Amino acid sequence: MWVYYRIWMDFIHRVKLQPVANRRNWKLRCMISMTLAMAFNLVLVMTILEKFVFKRYFYKIEFPYLPVRVNNVLSYLILFILPCALMNYLLIFRNDRYEKLLNKYPYYNGKLFISYFLISMFLPIILMWAGIVFSKINSA
Repeated sequence: MWVYYRIWMDFIHRVKLQPVANRRNWKLRCMISMTLAMAFNLVLVMTILEKFVFKRYFYKIEFPYLPVRVNNVLSYLILFILPCALMNYLLIFRNDRYEKLLNKYPYYNGKLFISYFLISMFLPIILMWAGIVFSKINSA
């Protein structure tokens, strides 16, 4: 849990040091960025668990009365975005908890957050490409 708080506090520190014009809606911007990164990580973990550990798909919601694209978007929002956003709100923003945590955790000039964010965004893509390449190598 300490890694989670360190990344968050590094990010909040960085955003709060931005010029005044960029500080509007900083909470929303932080929440969206971190929730997106966490959702990508959750998708990766669930995909690995479903495909390689349990060998069956169990983490899904289907809305048969909706078109496929709407069903997919709604499922993604409910299964991946909502849990991450709720966790972030409860652990960071509820009762302005971040104010107490800012003094507890050091500032790394935003490097912790940017590393976490970039890894979260690109690791699934890199793993997918590696899977495609290795599957073609094995089938050849």
